[in-house]
Order: sequence, then structure tokens, then C-alpha cells
Amino acid sequence: MKARVHVTLKPGVVDPEGAAIARSLGRLGFGGVEAVRVGKVFELALATSDTDAARAEVEAMCEKLLANPVIQSYRIELAD
Repeated sequence: MKARVHVTLKPGVVDPEGAAIARSLGRLGFGGVEAVRVGKVFELALATSDTDAARAEVEAMCEKLLANPVIQSYRIELAD
């Protein structure tokens, strides 16, 4: 089974990298970009075909390593 985890900063958390990218895009002529938020995507290959077990395992990975639950949120997608 494959899992994809999208990790992003929670609303209200300052994103200096996103702000720098937004400024750079403006300087490059892309004036229609009002804001940018930066995130990460993790793609995992799991050795189980049990959807519930996979989701629980990936949730634990997110809470322990892949995301900082204080300032980041995450979304898990599972596929066969």
C-alpha cells in the first residue's frame, strides 16, 4: 500500500519561506500571487494491505516524526 502525507503550517503560523517566495514571484513578474504557503509531501510504501492498520501506522509516524503537531497539520492519502 502507498501513503502520501501532506504537511503544512497551521493557519496563523508565520511562513517566512512562503513570504520570500511570494516576493520573488512578484519580482519575476507574477504580480497576481498574493500569498504562498510552503509544505512538504512524503510518499511512503507500506508493507500492509490493511487500510485501517496503514492509516494508524502513518498517523503515528506523523505525530512522532513527519509533522510537528503544535505548528503543522497533515493530511493522509492511502492507495493500493
